Amino acid sequence: MPEPYEDSAIAATGAGGAMDLAASEATTLERTPGGPLGTGPSEKPRSLWSDAWRDLRHNPVFIISGLVIVFLVVIAIWPSLITSGNPLQCDLAKAQQGSAPGHPFGYDGQGCDVYTRTVYGARASVTVGVCTTVGVALFGSVVGGLAGFFGGGWDGLLSRVTDIFFGIPVVLGGLVFLSVITSTTVWPVIGFMILLGWPQIARIGRGSVITAKQNDYVQAARALGASNSRMLLRHIAPNAVAPVIVVATIALGTFIALEATLSYLGVGLKPPTVSWGIDISAASPYIRNAPHMLLWPAGALAITVLAFIMLGDAVRDALDPKLR
Repeated sequence: MPEPYEDSAIAATGAGGAMDLAASEATTLERTPGGPLGTGPSEKPRSLWSDAWRDLRHNPVFIISGLVIVFLVVIAIWPSLITSGNPLQCDLAKAQQGSAPGHPFGYDGQGCDVYTRTVYGARASVTVGVCTTVGVALFGSVVGGLAGFFGGGWDGLLSRVTDIFFGIPVVLGGLVFLSVITSTTVWPVIGFMILLGWPQIARIGRGSVITAKQNDYVQAARALGASNSRMLLRHIAPNAVAPVIVVATIALGTFIALEATLSYLGVGLKPPTVSWGIDISAASPYIRNAPHMLLWPAGALAITVLAFIMLGDAVRDALDPKLR
């Protein structure tokens, strides 16, 4: 039986007091470890990135391709971990010879160890691929993001500039521009690939920004007086960057293949730089007599490109809400 003072307290509160008591009771139940009515603890809202990481951790394609890429990066930085040879030390007396003790991949046309050159070739290919992808992603995202956010004249101008660069064939442009470069470093090739590789990222970024800026939270931020830079950096960019990451990850493998193609044609990387494309070009005339010279650098290139494409596909499936 309730005490008299409890009845008077409830009666004094009226309808509003009853609502306050109900609200306070609900708050108390929500704060309890067991949750309301013992339904268990309330889960913290999950973001797109946390869901994506959860899916990637259980995706065998992501795990396998990630391990291959980590191995490639490690040997690109520290090739001496798995080989003690010098890729530029050659012996013409052993030219085109097959596998031998301590030289499992045989020798190339100059008598250089194919295994050592294949290992050291990962450095140039990974460097070109990673640096080009970072440069393309940053430049393309900025151009596409500004075009999509401001619209109007800015969108028209930047879109037409993008179309102009889209119309330049990459391989033909490489034959024209890189043929006059005499540098033996990787930077001219990286600069050229960034110059012609950013339009695709720009288009993807433009579309993502146009979609993101129409969301309610962006309109609310604009109504509250947020500046353009704050809306871009705090509200639009985090929600528009996922498609750019997916395309850039897949494009990384494409850039590695493009570098090998340009080096094969003689306008990309040049000796004494060690590159898979250079070795494939040097081995192609001897494919009938010494196929091992072509097999190993070409196989390493194919595995590397495939690993990055598989990684990009896994990231795309994880970041695309429509596939959940």
